[in-house]
Amino acid sequence: MIKVSTKGRYGTRLMLNLARHYNSGNRAVILKNVAEEEEISIRYLEQIIIPLKIYKLVKSIRGAGGGYTLARKPSEITICEILEALEGTCALVDCVEDKDFCDRLPICAAYEIWHEASQILKNYFEKVTLQYVLDLCEKKQKGKAKLRR
Repeated sequence: MIKVSTKGRYGTRLMLNLARHYNSGNRAVILKNVAEEEEISIRYLEQIIIPLKIYKLVKSIRGAGGGYTLARKPSEITICEILEALEGTCALVDCVEDKDFCDRLPICAAYEIWHEASQILKNYFEKVTLQYVLDLCEKKQKGKAKLRR
């Protein structure tokens, strides 16, 4: 089974948390608060935030009122960018990204399957923005509130 690791899942939750704060006008958030809100270890978030900064998806703000914020609007950041920063490429197998990985590539029929499936996955994640996921969260919250009544 092909799975997104904990790093990718928690990194996406971190980015969604930052996006929520970004949209509410409270842009800079300290990791301790994110850790509490998302119930994720602060130490793990400190590791996850590094590649997100390197890939210029988040930026740090120093001083009073400082913390982390999105580097761009939630509508401009895709899940693909987050996963690539944290997991690497969306390729399902090594040969899709590295043509020199396997000598059998010219005769391998399975390569075509892996290549096409990887492209479908990447195209999907490139379409899904943080804003889209936030909108889904909002719909779920409204649906949850209706169930309580």
